[in-house]
Amino acid sequence: MQTDLPEPSADAHAASDALTRLIAAEIETGGGWLSFARYMELALYAPGLGYYSGGSRKFGAEGDFLTAPELTPLFGQALARQVAQVLAASSPRVIEAGAGSGRLAADLLPALDALGCTPERYQILELSGELRARQQATLAVHAPQFAGRVEWLDQLPERFSGCVLANEVLDAMPTHAVRWDDDGAEAGVLEGGVGMANEQLVAVERQAAGALLTAARALGVIAPYRGEVSLAARSWVAELARRLEKGALLLIDYGLPRDELYHPLRDGGTLRCHYRHRVHEDPLWRPGLSDITAHVDFTAVAEAGFEAGLEVLGYTSQANFLINCGIGELLLQQEVGAGGTAAAVELRTRGAVNVLISPDEMGELFKVIALGRGMPVPLLGFAGGDRVHAL
Repeated sequence: MQTDLPEPSADAHAASDALTRLIAAEIETGGGWLSFARYMELALYAPGLGYYSGGSRKFGAEGDFLTAPELTPLFGQALARQVAQVLAASSPRVIEAGAGSGRLAADLLPALDALGCTPERYQILELSGELRARQQATLAVHAPQFAGRVEWLDQLPERFSGCVLANEVLDAMPTHAVRWDDDGAEAGVLEGGVGMANEQLVAVERQAAGALLTAARALGVIAPYRGEVSLAARSWVAELARRLEKGALLLIDYGLPRDELYHPLRDGGTLRCHYRHRVHEDPLWRPGLSDITAHVDFTAVAEAGFEAGLEVLGYTSQANFLINCGIGELLLQQEVGAGGTAAAVELRTRGAVNVLISPDEMGELFKVIALGRGMPVPLLGFAGGDRVHAL
């Protein structure tokens, strides 16, 4: 039980209690068992109660964590250069999955316009009505001139060409918790789940089966080992690949290639929870109040896209990607434009860019992978420091 976290408000307690009752009912229906992947799905996305579908603020200084677009508009401006290259080689259409606060869209649209590559349609795939409202409000303030080009989707189109963006989306897809007890026997691969004891949510296990067992055994993990396997992320990438006629998927997230992610030194897994800018490791604490994430297996992402017919166009660190896209040049232009009259703003911007590219901050932790069809190679963001060979 977490005792060192800020006390939630009475309303937050009530919402979490309601979600806990919903989860408990599903555990009872399942005979005392709920897979961790399903628990994570409910904790994050249950209508009106889950972390991303509830009413609390998630992003920015007042929320639970900061994403790259919240740090500085230069992130979106640098990314725009890569998106423009994709749009020029395919179609003038952008689909952003999980647009968060809407800050990236608000920065990206004017930057693309300045590059002479304004998308005819900027579509946001967002299932949360509460987040849609926040995105609409952000765009109304920061990019009102593009309102006619932005629309929200309930589901992916059957076919599309253009650029698909997903910044910190894959890490929040439901993942399975797995424990490997035996290198050879099927009985040695256990799936983590959630049950009830004394009216409290508790961690339980059972033997893994089906697609999860197949995927877990294929990883070649040296037992004993505890970690995660995200079947949902693989399926989502494969589904995007099936629908993409021409263009590229640009996926930005924290994660590692498979050999590094499942290294014996990472025994224990990468599952983490975020609440009020604090990190904790108890996903059963107050369901619906914490973000729950796990590192992305970028080898699995690349395999899913490749097996569905896409080419792996590039894979590198966020630092390399942003530098290749000219974030240093953009920073210099901003400072020259300020004419030395906004020293405090310049200092904050330099600090934000340092967070984005420093290997001790987001620069190395976050990776960028591009999967596509009919695209020129190399793409701008992978012109230097491409690490496809590491996948």
